[in-house]
Amino acid sequence: MNLWHAVAIFAAGVGAGGINAVVGSGSLITFPTLVALGYPPIVANVSNNIGLVPGSAASTYGYRKELKGQRERLLRLGSASLLGSLLGGILLISLPAQAFKVIVPVLIVVALVLVVVQPRLNAWVMARREIQHSHGGPWLWLGVFAAGVYGGYFGAAQGIILMALLSIFLDDKLQRINGAKNALSGIVNGTAAVLFVFIAPVNWLVVLLIALGSTLGGLLGASVGRKLPPLVLRGVIVVVGVTAIAKLLFG
Repeated sequence: MNLWHAVAIFAAGVGAGGINAVVGSGSLITFPTLVALGYPPIVANVSNNIGLVPGSAASTYGYRKELKGQRERLLRLGSASLLGSLLGGILLISLPAQAFKVIVPVLIVVALVLVVVQPRLNAWVMARREIQHSHGGPWLWLGVFAAGVYGGYFGAAQGIILMALLSIFLDDKLQRINGAKNALSGIVNGTAAVLFVFIAPVNWLVVLLIALGSTLGGLLGASVGRKLPPLVLRGVIVVVGVTAIAKLLFG
């Protein structure tokens, strides 16, 4: 690795950490950067995942005010994220490295549709829900589990999927939901990272550079994201999601 490669990886980490704090899909900056620099897809994916863990922690810390009062919710949904991430990580090692190129664009499209129709869909769900759950009920748990599988497998845009799910099933402010999304994404990344340390090839210099960059980006992104109005935040989600699809299909 030469100096310019190191600078590029660090800069990608800063960008990924910032985007993950506000929306998600920061891996669509770091992962393509690593592949473009010549790292094998599995090594790039695994090293990227581990490197983004400190950034997830930083963005979660940045949303600590919005996370107050969500302990029970996060414990319940966090179990779904943890179990899903373990399964996703195992699938990453077991399935072909390029399989996500077919699966991921479809998942992102579904997530973006959910984000766009979320206000009306949320009202529809709330009106027909027989029992009000502060944690979203069993369907949200299953959805978060599925997002965890996806996040453990590749991770890019898992924040968009989580935001869509949480916004639909939880009657709460969008910024509090964004804080919960950061915490759940952190659980997914952290769980997969621990698994990858033992069963997958890791480039630790890449991990270090992304970790430093994503931590800085996570803190900066959280300070900006917390100030965004709901409409602007939803718009950012859609823009990043469309960009993610373009990168995966044509990048």
